Amino acid sequence: MVDGPGRITLWGIEVFLAASDERSISAAARRLGASPSAVSQQLTSLESAVGATLLNRNARPVSLTPAGEILRPRAQAILNEASQARAELAMSDMSNLTRFRLGMIEDFEADVTPKLLTHMAGELKGCQFLLETGASHYLHELLDSRVLDVVVAAELDTGHDWTEVHPLLRERFVVAAPKGTLDLKKDVFRQLRRHPLIQYTQRHYMGRLLMSHLARHNVNIPFRFELDSYHAILALVEQGAGWTILTPLALMRARRFIRRIDVARLPMEPLTRTISLTARRNILQDMPERMAIALRKILRESIFKPMTSSYPYLEDMVEVVDWRPEI
Repeated sequence: MVDGPGRITLWGIEVFLAASDERSISAAARRLGASPSAVSQQLTSLESAVGATLLNRNARPVSLTPAGEILRPRAQAILNEASQARAELAMSDMSNLTRFRLGMIEDFEADVTPKLLTHMAGELKGCQFLLETGASHYLHELLDSRVLDVVVAAELDTGHDWTEVHPLLRERFVVAAPKGTLDLKKDVFRQLRRHPLIQYTQRHYMGRLLMSHLARHNVNIPFRFELDSYHAILALVEQGAGWTILTPLALMRARRFIRRIDVARLPMEPLTRTISLTARRNILQDMPERMAIALRKILRESIFKPMTSSYPYLEDMVEVVDWRPEI
């Protein structure tokens, strides 16, 4: 239902902010789980209520008008206050929380996410759970814009002072090469230089982290492929098209290839990434900490033990951070 002229709604404000962030009506609709027509309708209603055009919707990308530039910080303040009010009401009794929005990296979607959601559903029986799966940088952007309440993703050096961060798992990057191409008793790096690098996409945080690490060590290796799929990368490695640098979690997601490739330590200074649970500080009481404790147990049982049992050479490549057994 469209609100009459003169009425500013929280939904209209949220739609406006999503459209101004995404610079696209269709992208804002995807982010909000609404149709593009519903987003356009809400924007029209809000513009009618404030008496000004807020977005140049015919432009590509969509841009803010001068009136939109004035309204945007006010709109963000309104949405922040509404979120804070909801959080304070929920904090009075977390068991009454009715909606929880979680972001999880794709590395955990099969082995970890279902177990975590089952655990949380048992604790919050009247709560609706909304899950967003994606790359780490994308999930952190959604947390920043208050679309998500908690994200489990690679820890980014954002410098934000409004977050609380609970480290979960730390892993070292490893080299994966075609089976039989590496002699670990000889100079591994010299052997790798004879073959092209199959690069994980630099559109994602992990790819940029890798390239920065290689640049710091003055390593310039040409690559023919830049892909965003662990399975595709390791399939190419298995077929002899080149070698790659990935994490143990990536190897486990594409584990059907792991016995047909060689895995070695990164032949330079180690590079690590930390998977952490991140939430807005002082919003969800102790829920983020309790979630982190539950996740560490799930990670140990579902990731660490199976990985090190099947592939013992990865044991010192992965660490569940600050895991404490139940007493």
